[in-house]
Amino acid sequence: QVQLVESGGGYVQAGDSLRLSCAASGRTFASYAMAWFRQAPGKAREFVAAISRSAGSIYYADSVKGRFTISRDNAKNTVYLQMNSLKPEDTAVYYCAADSQSSWVGIATTAAQYDYWGQGTQVTVSS
Repeated sequence: QVQLVESGGGYVQAGDSLRLSCAASGRTFASYAMAWFRQAPGKAREFVAAISRSAGSIYYADSVKGRFTISRDNAKNTVYLQMNSLKPEDTAVYYCAADSQSSWVGIATTAAQYDYWGQGTQVTVSS
């Protein structure tokens, strides 16, 4: 099992940047593909970005492509989400998730594929 703890959320102005971190417990972090999802009030949870175990495969939602960057540091058991040029529509609770069934280069974009979830961190972007 793995436990995930997100941090780095906050209240920013449109156009600002934030970096989210997700620290994972355990010694098998490299065994998991990792992803970020978000959920705005009254909306369904949506995929944001994912990175494979090898970090060789990365995928972004169209809404964040070119503005957000996902990365991972297996030595630090941490996955990051660098968010630039933030918009009010990026306001949501951001969750990191781990997929224990992925291949070395595989990634998934549906929430059902992910076994473990963090508690979430709030990101609020004002206009």
